[in-house]
Amino acid sequence: MTLDGARERRVRTGGIELCVAELGDPADPTVILVHGYPDTKEVWSEVAARLADRFHVVLYDVRGHGRSTAPRPLRGGFTLEKLTDDFLAVADAVSPDRPVHLVGHDWGSVQSWEFVTVARTEGRIASFTSMSGPSLDHLGHWTKERLKRPTPRAVAQLLGQGGKSWYVYALHTPVLPELAWRGPLGKRWPKMLARVEKVSADGYPTASLPSDAANGAWLYRDNVRSRLSRPREDAYAHAPVQLITPLGDAFLSERLYDGLERWAPRLVRRTLDARHWIPRTRPDQVAAWIGEFVTANEGGRLPETATGKYAQRFGGQLVLVTGAGSGIGRATAFAFAEAGARVVAVDRDAEGAARTAELARLVGAPEAWAEIVDVTDQQAMEKLAEKVATEYGVVDVLVNNAGIGLSGSFFDTTPEDWKKVLDVNLWGVIHGCRLIGKQMAERGQGGHIVNIASAAAYQPSKALPAYSTSKAAVLMLSECLRAELAGQGIGVSAICPGFVNTNITTTARFTGVDAEEQARRQKRTARLYGLRNYPPEKVASAILRAVVRNEVVAPVTPEARGAHLMSRFLPGALRALARVNPPL
Repeated sequence: MTLDGARERRVRTGGIELCVAELGDPADPTVILVHGYPDTKEVWSEVAARLADRFHVVLYDVRGHGRSTAPRPLRGGFTLEKLTDDFLAVADAVSPDRPVHLVGHDWGSVQSWEFVTVARTEGRIASFTSMSGPSLDHLGHWTKERLKRPTPRAVAQLLGQGGKSWYVYALHTPVLPELAWRGPLGKRWPKMLARVEKVSADGYPTASLPSDAANGAWLYRDNVRSRLSRPREDAYAHAPVQLITPLGDAFLSERLYDGLERWAPRLVRRTLDARHWIPRTRPDQVAAWIGEFVTANEGGRLPETATGKYAQRFGGQLVLVTGAGSGIGRATAFAFAEAGARVVAVDRDAEGAARTAELARLVGAPEAWAEIVDVTDQQAMEKLAEKVATEYGVVDVLVNNAGIGLSGSFFDTTPEDWKKVLDVNLWGVIHGCRLIGKQMAERGQGGHIVNIASAAAYQPSKALPAYSTSKAAVLMLSECLRAELAGQGIGVSAICPGFVNTNITTTARFTGVDAEEQARRQKRTARLYGLRNYPPEKVASAILRAVVRNEVVAPVTPEARGAHLMSRFLPGALRALARVNPPL
């Protein structure tokens, strides 16, 4: 995606001309996107296109980059003061009467921190979204505080960030960076980005990369040493700040932002499981968060969310949960809602799905929808996948939770019994992975698939041949799919809950017995699970943890974890336990 459809203008400032591109209606709130090093405004093309239907989106090539002219001489031409002049010139040209919403990535964020903390821009910035670029003043204070009190943790943080900042030292070397960028590094950079960061080359980087990178070295040379050695004492943000931190950033430690609330009192934190170039690799999520923050600071409000461990960890992401009408599915929908996600609650029970969606909105989901679907119906699942992608967007986290229980000996289990349990427990998972997982893969922005298996997947039982087989198949499917999708940034986790107090016990079927005996066993099983009383909310917490940590297999209850260890180290003992008659 490129910026071919954008309106362009030239803005003069300080003896140079900046190339400015605009998308959207100028009557809408103005969002200015500032690129980093060694990029041009095209790094924002994917994000800009997603914002343009709601906002007046403005991008400009930083001086010396892209189609903007470079200062002469280069030395001293890239100071933060002059970059602030450029920003104000652009803001005055595109939005003379209204404050603008500022968004920066990498060095675009570094210079934007200057814009949002100096007195002369006060009143011109309505909000600031920062990605992968700290304030040099804040970094200077962060460094000095740790040098002043060199505890083991402080030293480890300094050494960790020092190692990540190797490129900063290299860019201070005279002449060599320019020679490298105009020579082999400039030619190889696109392939390096594609291989390491999974960045697609669609119109990016531009052909001006070698000169952009050579000129941009002066961003570091003109500012880094002076600001780190003499950081400003008044570098307080005068606008609300949204910090988006990619957890896999190879250049910046997450710890750099410890204590940022001191400098940005109106701070919203987000984290994203991604590498450095998130405007290219995660444009859907980045655009969603920018749009939400801009709207909130245009008189709207951010959704009220919990302050727990995963608060806003999934903010703006779309999560689809099957079997969401009750039990583990409902608890999982609520957990993601509390973490800021948009939720699609899928169940064949219309009332249960609607209730889950309604309550999900109350506990924190910005949006939640109910969809009535039988996961065993291939055509219905195909329509669901198409509808969700068209109306709500591509799913970021898929939770295949729908399942049924079946108990009884192998010879009492009829072909119809086998078909029913495999249709729900296995084929329901296959349909979800095949249809919605394919959409994730085609989008190319990562995601996560969670398949609810069971401790029965690795714990044989003479009483659960069909159920255990179905769940063992789910476990193996998850392992195979994880291997296939690993290179596309899509994680796959198999959750093995164990004995959890849900209504599956009251709906589980028992083969080879009459109706009266089946009712007695259902009641007995429900009572035993009730006495165990392991709540579905703990399973939901384990699911969120598995997604955050990208866990392969996640046994949940103590007995599930114990059986998992036995399956690996004491399989003979586990097989012996399989012969025991269940207490029904």
